[in-house]
Amino acid sequence: MSPHETRHLIGDYLAAFNANDTDGLLALLDEDVVHDINQGGREIGREKFRWFLGQMSLHYRETLRDIVIMVSEDGHRAAAEFTVHGTYLATAEGLPPASGQSYSLSAGLFFEIDDGRISRVSTHYNLAEWIRQVEASGR
Repeated sequence: MSPHETRHLIGDYLAAFNANDTDGLLALLDEDVVHDINQGGREIGREKFRWFLGQMSLHYRETLRDIVIMVSEDGHRAAAEFTVHGTYLATAEGLPPASGQSYSLSAGLFFEIDDGRISRVSTHYNLAEWIRQVEASGR
C-alpha cells in the first residue's frame, strides 16, 4: 500500500473505534491479526480481537481525540498517537473498582499492514497513570 492508502486505512480504523463500529473495525483487520495488548499478552486472530473489543465495551467507554497518524515511507507500518477520553464503567479484573470515573491520557498504537489489511496492532499507554486518575476521581 502507498503511504496515502495506509494513512486512510488507519484513519478508518480510528474512526470505527470512535463510532463503536466493531464490525467496521474488524473488517480492516487481517484474519490472523496479531494484537499486542498493553502490558499484557499477545493474541492472534480476528475473533479474539472481537472478544477483546466486547470486553472493553463492558468496562470502558472511550473516545480518541487529538489524533496524529504517522506512516512509514513504504506504507507497511504506521503509528497513531492520541488522547484517550474515557469513562470506567464496570470493574475489570485486577484493576480498581469502577464507579463511572473519567480519565484522559496519552496513548499510542503501532500497526503493520499486509495486503491492504492491518496485520498487527500494538497498544501502549501508561497504566500507572490511568490507575492514578481512576483512583483520584473515585474518591
